[in-house]
Amino acid sequence: MDTFALVVTVLVALFFTYTNGFHDSANAIATSVSTRALTPKAALAMAAVMNLAGAFLGSGVAKTVSEGLIETPKGSTGMGILFAALLGAITWNLITWYFGLPSSSSHALFGGMVGAALAGGTQVYWHGVLDKIIIPMFVSPVVGLIVGYLVMTAIMWIFRNANPHKAKRGFRIAQTVSAAGMALGHGLQDAQKTMGIVVMALVIADVEDYGDPIPLWVKIACAVMLSLGTYAGGWRIMRTLGRKIIELDPPQGFAAETTGASIMFTTAFLFKAPISTTHVITSAIMGVGATKRVNAVRWGVAKNIVLGWFITMPAAAAVAACAFGLVHLAFL
Repeated sequence: MDTFALVVTVLVALFFTYTNGFHDSANAIATSVSTRALTPKAALAMAAVMNLAGAFLGSGVAKTVSEGLIETPKGSTGMGILFAALLGAITWNLITWYFGLPSSSSHALFGGMVGAALAGGTQVYWHGVLDKIIIPMFVSPVVGLIVGYLVMTAIMWIFRNANPHKAKRGFRIAQTVSAAGMALGHGLQDAQKTMGIVVMALVIADVEDYGDPIPLWVKIACAVMLSLGTYAGGWRIMRTLGRKIIELDPPQGFAAETTGASIMFTTAFLFKAPISTTHVITSAIMGVGATKRVNAVRWGVAKNIVLGWFITMPAAAAVAACAFGLVHLAFL
């Protein structure tokens, strides 16, 4: 039963990574596709490859997820908590994907972990949740907005005398690099979140010891599933990010992607904080768009997206708590 529970939990974790891929593929490539810098197929293929590569760049975020948010629960109850946490996150991912809302897969997962842990009587490290999740959740979009605005302002000043057609053509080419950086950062951040969950499952099942390095097969499995999910594509969300917030041109797309990628690498390597790629790229797009004129950004759509951010963690936590109740009744 223990081995079966471990296998099922790992498979559900990998399915979560897959939903994360198709839910968040828009983050990496929506701007490049909407500015026609890349065709959708080329953009998805490039994002899938870079996601795969990004997954192998570090393990700080995975460590935060597996050791810094909740106490590693024990036995079959512990496995039930992880299973319920993943169920809560997947459910919320599918709901927001269906409605085309770019909510955060990361915060769905963290909300699921907290909700399931509370329902299962496992300790939540609230200082870890505050330092690594809540504070970055509020700070990263603000930084994305400001940096996006400043980067775009700098680009406009530097190229103020350039031929507009030549500049746009140049930025289309530059966008393939910035989109690749964005996809690399997405792999670095999001594949590691699932690695952290799988490592917790292995510790609960006594296959690994607390603090052991992440097994290679876990890295490969999570990276491959994220890439496959990315290649499946999230067209509904891509429409929201690429067109509904603001119509982007290539220089704006380049500025937004460069901003997003920079913030993701900085938070992963310096702070080991699992931030939301969705929050960062959405706020960067808003910041970049505001340089046209403030009312160029469709703030009504932006408001709905921000509202989605705030309800993601509580909603996923509630679903996960209910899921744990069902798992407890059925199996524990």
